[in-house]
Amino acid sequence: MASAITWHGHSNFQISGPDGNVIIDPFFTGNPNSQITWKAIEPPDLVLVTHMHGDHMGDAVTICRHTGAMLGAVVGTAEVIQRLGVPEKQIVNGIGFNIGGTVRLKNLAVTMTQAHHTTEAGAPVGYIIVLADGYTIYHAGDTGIFSSMSVWGELYAIDLALLPTGGVFTMDARQAALAAKMLRAKAVIPMHWGTFPVLEQDSRGFVEELAKISPDCRFVSLMPGQSLELPV
Repeated sequence: MASAITWHGHSNFQISGPDGNVIIDPFFTGNPNSQITWKAIEPPDLVLVTHMHGDHMGDAVTICRHTGAMLGAVVGTAEVIQRLGVPEKQIVNGIGFNIGGTVRLKNLAVTMTQAHHTTEAGAPVGYIIVLADGYTIYHAGDTGIFSSMSVWGELYAIDLALLPTGGVFTMDARQAALAAKMLRAKAVIPMHWGTFPVLEQDSRGFVEELAKISPDCRFVSLMPGQSLELPV
């Protein structure tokens, strides 16, 4: 069974395969770009939340309570999620983990990174997920560009970056293209665009900026509801 990545719109991605099944920012209910409800997904082993905004927390609590999945989040955010009904035994470390820290579940290693954004609790974060064969995926979360992305690019051989490109609340196309360069990412899927009218409605601008700023990084086209086999 090969690993695959599925985009459910906005920042909601699922990585599934023999190494484990992870969903990040499971925003299904209220997501105009989601093709399915959370009940239709393959039950995850791990739910990761980047920050406590409703369009990222999404159905995390409900999914964990109904499937028994573990919940990964930064300390502070994890505390609130526990109060919302996810048992302590289902929260990674019982209290969550923190920026720079790595946790392992099944054959996956998940490292938490910083993100520059706002949140209702804890701190905004991103995640670097390394599969058993070394394939490495970076989910930036909601963030503006920051210079230490280059550090993560030095520390990890990032095969696939999931970067917000919608602007207004996150990086825009030009910033995301430079982020891809600093991360030394081999390929990139843009996210956090098209969900709401205020956001950039397509990826054409990002494709143009990526070709100018980071031509060695390959643009991967993925639309909500679509899946791709890994490696892309």
